Amino acid sequence: MEKMEKKEHKRHQRKHSGPKALKKNRKKDQGAEQEQDARKRNPRAFTVHSAVRMAKTFHRTQDIKMKKHHIPLVDRTPLEPPPIVIVVMGPPKVGKSTLIRCLIRNYTRQKLTEIFGPVTIVSGKKRRLTFIECNNDINSMIDLAKVADLVLMLIDASFGFEMETFEFLNICQVHGFPRIMGVLTHLDSFKNNKTLSKTKKRLKHRFWTEVYQGAKLFYLSGMVYGEYQSQEVKNLGRFISVMKFRPLTWQTSHSYVLVDR
Repeated sequence: MEKMEKKEHKRHQRKHSGPKALKKNRKKDQGAEQEQDARKRNPRAFTVHSAVRMAKTFHRTQDIKMKKHHIPLVDRTPLEPPPIVIVVMGPPKVGKSTLIRCLIRNYTRQKLTEIFGPVTIVSGKKRRLTFIECNNDINSMIDLAKVADLVLMLIDASFGFEMETFEFLNICQVHGFPRIMGVLTHLDSFKNNKTLSKTKKRLKHRFWTEVYQGAKLFYLSGMVYGEYQSQEVKNLGRFISVMKFRPLTWQTSHSYVLVDR
């Protein structure tokens, strides 16, 4: 049997003149009139209920409009982009090596017992990551602040902020300020939930005053067999692998070579 040809239906043409179009237009006008009447009848229903909410919506729309006005940046990255340099920074005994090991295991499903120098891994189709542990001396801090795309700043929750953290933040500010994410460790040293939540809140606001309002802060609650909890590491890893980076003006104007080993 021959296939029946599909019959093309004629597109609906809207009436622009004639009694039908007039009727539709009249209905439209009536609807607009009714709305105006309602405004006259019950003006309080159409007023602003909350000035705060109104201001919030206004600011949000302005932000969205401003984002559209941003000058698009010229993407100068090559077809095979260089790996994103992630500097893991923090005072001694805060868990830097452990975090690097956990993140490597999260991405590659392989255990790395000892780490010598930078480690480069593949985290997506077009993304490679290089993890570098920052030593606790001023020279390596300055060197790494120049090349870092992202800084994972480890903070010992049981102690709070230390001198090294503030030093490194100052160095970063001079060198174009890369993306900074805080990671709170040693949260298992708190036995009381109330003190834990208070400490978290206090450290978060202190971190925000140092970096910027709303900077991302991760919590690594405790260790299981010498490693951080897999779900928390997975969240951190997912956040890193989808993060967008704007080219830093300081880095583009100061050319550099990063020697692996």
